[in-house]
Amino acid sequence: MTKYIRRAAGLCAVLLVALLVNAARVQVFLASSYDDNVANRRQAIARYEQPRGDILVDGRTITGSADTGEQLRYERTYTDGPLYAPVTGFASQLYGTTFLENAGDEILSGTDPMLAPLPLWNDVTRAQNPGGKIVTTLNSAAQRAAYDGLAGRRGAVAAVEPATGKILALVSTPSYDPAELSGTGPAATRAWNRLNDAPSKPMLNRAIRQTYPPGSTFKVVTAAAALDAGVVRDLDAPTESPDPYRLPGTTTSLTNEVDGCQNASVRYAFEWSCNSVFAKLGVDIGLGDMTRTATDFGFNDRKLKIPFSVSPSNFDLTLDRAQLALSSIGQFDTRATPLQMAMISSAVAGGGSVKTPYLVERTTTQGGRTIATTGQRTLHQAMSPATARQMRELMTDVVREGTGRNAAIPGATVGGKTGTAQHGIGNSGVPYAWFISWAQAEGSLEPAVAVAVVVEDAAADRGEISGGGNAGPIAKAVMKAVLGF
Repeated sequence: MTKYIRRAAGLCAVLLVALLVNAARVQVFLASSYDDNVANRRQAIARYEQPRGDILVDGRTITGSADTGEQLRYERTYTDGPLYAPVTGFASQLYGTTFLENAGDEILSGTDPMLAPLPLWNDVTRAQNPGGKIVTTLNSAAQRAAYDGLAGRRGAVAAVEPATGKILALVSTPSYDPAELSGTGPAATRAWNRLNDAPSKPMLNRAIRQTYPPGSTFKVVTAAAALDAGVVRDLDAPTESPDPYRLPGTTTSLTNEVDGCQNASVRYAFEWSCNSVFAKLGVDIGLGDMTRTATDFGFNDRKLKIPFSVSPSNFDLTLDRAQLALSSIGQFDTRATPLQMAMISSAVAGGGSVKTPYLVERTTTQGGRTIATTGQRTLHQAMSPATARQMRELMTDVVREGTGRNAAIPGATVGGKTGTAQHGIGNSGVPYAWFISWAQAEGSLEPAVAVAVVVEDAAADRGEISGGGNAGPIAKAVMKAVLGF
């Protein structure tokens, strides 16, 4: 009898050990797979059982959380949702997160270990931290000026601080209210379908995710390359530039919209946007120096994040001479985001260096303790300081007496460059209107803002579209907002 009791006890011991081993296997080795299982709603319930942290602009919260009393308790709310949608993105219980809501999700949801009061505190206590805060670099007045200036037309505005790379405005229109995608009810589903089916693509962030032919605004890059390479040594010397200019190896002639472009100086050609001069200049510079300069300005950069990713702007690395001529005036396959063009203007204003653009000033706990800050970094040296000074001259002349006079601001020095980019089969599409600029208040030591504006208004008459006429006033309003005028 004793023998059977011992056997039974041994079997029970073996079963107990097996049970403990299996429990350890499940809790230690398989825990993550159970956590990540789509059928496990515990994480979703925990995620939404407390308010989400806020995103701030100028010290004011532009997001919030509403208590629904349901299982997924707190829904995301937005103040001025369409105004800030290209920055915040959305936080949806059905469709996930985008832009800052996505890039800063661990801070906002409270899951970032840096939010804990002590290292490993959450692992020991199994506590959940309150959501932290994201403090942006945005200037609310500049953001509003850009949004109101576009007035719902298809287009975008990007504005940066040249000395630091801080993004002061990032606007894309037409926009949408991300609050429509909060919640789990049928209204969120209907909004999702409507926004995705809209021909105007309101959820497309045109400021960072859409590339456009930059047109004549790209002549800033071509002029900088010519000066740095020594192809141009005197801005006022005549150039050997025929009008019209026949593209090398072709029978196609490139004409101009203004008179006086034949053998025009670089200063005159830049002020009045002579295509023939800059197309020939790009060929004279050569593919190597043109691609090097474009790359130094930020083209072809596939790693740029602000902190969410930015679509790369394109300047082809393999071009024949005719293609190089067209690329040098912002046509052919040359394409750029508005943020990229703001970086170009910022480099001119900032002495030739391209600062890495960034949107997050710092992240904090709910109580305001700083967790991390974003330091300024130089992305590239796009041109020498001497060339940058000459480029500032050229851009100032455009606003003082050239095609960009609509952007002039009393009490400030303003530099700019207009652009009207052709596109479509046989250039049949309505041209995109571009304006890039920078502004420095009188008495200030350095420029305060660099701006890029693109307007793609398909409802306008083709003859009425111009960078100076359509985009220039928007840039002016943004610059005035930053300057405080």
